[in-house]
Amino acid sequence: MIGFFSRLWIKDRENTSSPAVRQSYGMLCGAVGIFLNVLLFLGKFLAGSLSKSIAITADAFNNLSDAGSSFITLVGFKMSGQEPDPDHPFGHGRIEYLSGLIVSGAILIMGYELIVSSIKKILQPEDTAFSLLVVMILICSILVKLYMAYYNFSVGKKIDSSAMKATATDSLSDTVTTTVVLFATLIQHFFGWQIDGCCGVLVGLFILYAGFSAAKDTINPLLGQAPSREFVEQVQQIVLNTDGVLGMHDLIVHDYGPGRIIISLHAEVSSNGNILEIHDMIDRLEQTLNKQLHCEAVIHMDPIVTEDPDVRLWKDYIHDILLSIDASLHMHDFRMVKGNTHTNIIFDMVLPHNYKLSKTLLLDEIQKKVWEIDEHYYVVIQMEHSYT
Repeated sequence: MIGFFSRLWIKDRENTSSPAVRQSYGMLCGAVGIFLNVLLFLGKFLAGSLSKSIAITADAFNNLSDAGSSFITLVGFKMSGQEPDPDHPFGHGRIEYLSGLIVSGAILIMGYELIVSSIKKILQPEDTAFSLLVVMILICSILVKLYMAYYNFSVGKKIDSSAMKATATDSLSDTVTTTVVLFATLIQHFFGWQIDGCCGVLVGLFILYAGFSAAKDTINPLLGQAPSREFVEQVQQIVLNTDGVLGMHDLIVHDYGPGRIIISLHAEVSSNGNILEIHDMIDRLEQTLNKQLHCEAVIHMDPIVTEDPDVRLWKDYIHDILLSIDASLHMHDFRMVKGNTHTNIIFDMVLPHNYKLSKTLLLDEIQKKVWEIDEHYYVVIQMEHSYT
């Protein structure tokens, strides 16, 4: 269904890096979700009324809330596609994350309500009626929800949307919910065991778990999660393969919503190069990053000394010292200031997050190893953490 409608309504549908195409996919999935969930609500409400099953009735209203979640997804994608304005110069892309968070909240509320109603059913058990119509409605619901989970996950992966993935998680939890409800209905009919309430509690706990997992996926980008390793490697490959760039560091990725990424980095260049030629090279590199990775890039030029033999020698010394202490330590912006009585070795050092050794002890250890080579050399280190 999604494939058919996407071919009809979405122009250039394979260009999923386009914000307009992403928006169209999100709105299409939201509209289909509303339609299917309303149908499921009507069918399950009828089944719950006929069988007097609290689990089936609760599952019906769960589908009604899913229709509301699909509406939120549709509106979220519509609003996230708005152009930047004076109050939001980076656009409205993060609204998509907010819509996913709202869907996660709806999942959690439904899980809680189902657990409460199921506990009441355990304390005050009530016989449920069995009919072939009820069983058929539940089986159809399972198949429809499996399809919804499949297309939401497929589209979510295709357009890299946490909101769509949260909706897929919701659909999958509904599949498990309805399966357990069907199981309880059959057990009640064939064995007379009243496990309707117990199954409802188990389903509610599963829904809560699914809701927390979906919320985590939408909260992380709002808080500012680290970029994917794949994206970082793509940036490094483009930058380091550029003629004239000797190295890079301090890559920072700002995510303002899918398709709205701004990056900044430091590119190391030779201090002996022509400043105008280097500036032109940096401009072309920013354009390449924009064209290939669909991100806005701001690059700071860092000139480094490449001809001084003492600088090269001590840079190798420091590299070996850091490697002997911890292979995860990295340095950049290496330079030396020579004086009459001593020489300062100056560089920035990147520490892993939650590094166990204190900065003071680490500095003392590095200085000690430098003095073992030459006591007239002192280290001046700016310690920082990686943003990737």
